[in-house]
Amino acid sequence: MALLDVRNLSVSIPTPDGDVHAVRSVDLQIERGQIHGVIGESGCGKTMTGMAALGLVPKGARIAADRFHFDGEDLRENARGLRGRRIGLISQDPAAALNPVLSIARQLDDVIRAHRDLPRSVRQAEATALLAATGLPDPEKVLKSYPHQLSGGMQQRVVIAQALATGSDFLIADEPTTALDVSVGAQVLALLRKLVNERGLTVLMITHDMDVIAEACDRATVLYAGRSVETGPVGAILRHPAHPYTRALLSALPDAAPHGARLAAIEGSIPPPRSAIVGCAFAPRCPQAMPVCSATAPPGSRRDTHHWLCHLPEDAA
Repeated sequence: MALLDVRNLSVSIPTPDGDVHAVRSVDLQIERGQIHGVIGESGCGKTMTGMAALGLVPKGARIAADRFHFDGEDLRENARGLRGRRIGLISQDPAAALNPVLSIARQLDDVIRAHRDLPRSVRQAEATALLAATGLPDPEKVLKSYPHQLSGGMQQRVVIAQALATGSDFLIADEPTTALDVSVGAQVLALLRKLVNERGLTVLMITHDMDVIAEACDRATVLYAGRSVETGPVGAILRHPAHPYTRALLSALPDAAPHGARLAAIEGSIPPPRSAIVGCAFAPRCPQAMPVCSATAPPGSRRDTHHWLCHLPEDAA
């Protein structure tokens, strides 16, 4: 049984100008011990999907799903109870996630104390061990530091240590490398992989960067306009992308263009979140669109554990 089992998830936010469809139809099945990436442009519903699993959607938002379970528990009923206890968050901006006026020791101690009844000396030892587990040199010195005294990579490792301090076994990493340079970001991804292998963690990796998917993830789901349009093993998606949007994302990578050539771009934009969608949402931007694409919702196709939504025949994928 998948640890996280999400089927046909939607999140709608009522406004005076009409409902905002932040998530329209997302499917995710994430097995224990995997890093599962969710990728797409800004506004495709990546972060809102993660926030729904944490029970942190905006006030008044409506969550609907055929199934929205974590380890057998319905997240529509118990997301708050699972948050922190089983599900943790690694935010994309560590500087904003840390309190600038409190030492790292105080901030880690607050997290440990909130989740476990331990003597102060044991909490201090636990905080030191958690920082050491994230690869931070001289954790005792880091504990005495304040966030502004640490580099961005060190701050992100502290945020990961905080997530581990809750005892959570499922982490939602929301763009964890966005605020970091390339080399430090690669170190953070390697750290997450190491923690998954050593501690049996499971990670939902939210990203807009296909290189992050390639480097860190076991499986991936591509979102477009709040819908899951392709899911499969990372190798299959990278070598044999089936949905035109996935192929467009891969074509837009800098390495995909010959040296000196103009980079590929996806013309147009995602449909506005208040608009209704008829047919395939990607049809107005798709170079292979057919008349049926704009009129009829695309059917599902499957190749082993790799599946996608598209009107194109499989041999055209």
